[in-house]
Amino acid sequence: MKRGNVWLGAAGLIENSKGEWLVVKKKYGGLKGKWSIPAGFVDQGETADQAAVREVREETGIIADVIKVGGFRSGVLKETISDNMIIFIMKARDENQSLQVPAEEIEEAAWIPKKDLRNHPDVSSMIPVMIDHEEAATLEINRNSDPGAQFGYTTYHLFF
Repeated sequence: MKRGNVWLGAAGLIENSKGEWLVVKKKYGGLKGKWSIPAGFVDQGETADQAAVREVREETGIIADVIKVGGFRSGVLKETISDNMIIFIMKARDENQSLQVPAEEIEEAAWIPKKDLRNHPDVSSMIPVMIDHEEAATLEINRNSDPGAQFGYTTYHLFF
């Protein structure tokens, strides 16, 4: 799919009751061979939070629900592409569900203790920062807000 010069990604950060984070190793791109949280691009016709739910499910098999916004990453690639990603805090519906990895995209998925990820040599540079700042203020999802019919939204979520 052609993305143009403005990209929007969505990621899902899930911690289980044992203090482990759900992470994946992708087979491609800048994160190839590194532990990172499940993430991907927002598709046409879906909200960013729906994309995070879809990406977590596609990359790990885990069905999860969005709780709140945990962070936002924004950068410019090669002085031309605006690369943005919303990081959602999510909760697995069943943290004991077995992981299912799509072999064409993901090398491995695992629940890894947060303390082990902090200084792991094969981890995305975002993960230590996320661990260090996870107590910072976050934005919770409000599924009941309605901006009014005049806008024509078919799906609308406010994070506040």
